[in-house]
Amino acid sequence: MAKFSFCMLGSLEIWLYSIISVLVVSSISLIGLITLALSDKTLDRILFLMVAFSVGALLGDAFIHILPEAQEEINSTLIVGLFVLIGILLFFVVEKVIHWRHCHHQTTKTHPHPYAMMNMIGDSFHNFLDGMIIGASYMVSIPIGIATTIAVILHEIPQEIGDFGVLLHGGFSKKKALLMNFLTALTAILGAVIVLLIGNKVEMFSLYILPITAGGFIYIAASDLIPEMHKETKISRSLLQLLMILLGVGVMALMLFFE
Repeated sequence: MAKFSFCMLGSLEIWLYSIISVLVVSSISLIGLITLALSDKTLDRILFLMVAFSVGALLGDAFIHILPEAQEEINSTLIVGLFVLIGILLFFVVEKVIHWRHCHHQTTKTHPHPYAMMNMIGDSFHNFLDGMIIGASYMVSIPIGIATTIAVILHEIPQEIGDFGVLLHGGFSKKKALLMNFLTALTAILGAVIVLLIGNKVEMFSLYILPITAGGFIYIAASDLIPEMHKETKISRSLLQLLMILLGVGVMALMLFFE
């Protein structure tokens, strides 16, 4: 009976730490609150830079973090490559459906641009994975879970800044962008709960979600956001865009030192 009580206590502790951790990680999506103090005119001036930063963050995340981890865990270049392609094609199909649904509507705050919707879907996948990773790490030990949570927090800050900028650029109001960004972040809770309920049985599922997510990020950055950036033709602003892309990639590379 004492052993049973100890196991129950340990299990409850893991659940408590996991749920608190994913809630903290999810709250980072509200980083866009700082923009509420900015006027719409000022925000419009920096929005193109936030989109460029998002491109760098998405590509940096895919190529520096997600794909190397997928390759290490799956240990098959062919399988990883195929699942990246599946991710690209999956997001292509999803965007087609979104276009068909919105094709008769002009982009407004009530009918945002399809790439904003795409970014929300990709971010939901990513946050879902973060939740699974956090939950799984706490199942190993509490210290490892805390360390993993800190790494995810540092990793999420630049990504959420970029994601918020994409939603604003795609037609969302500041308040709606905050709300939608937070709702997509809450998928981390679902990921953690699934891992804690099912445990090691979902390990292979989470592994194959990695390259699919990478494919989605690559698709969003290359197919949706970069073409939007090409609408800017001034040399000075184009150079600023390039610098922000490099900054996004650089920040993601810097995160390796905290993992």
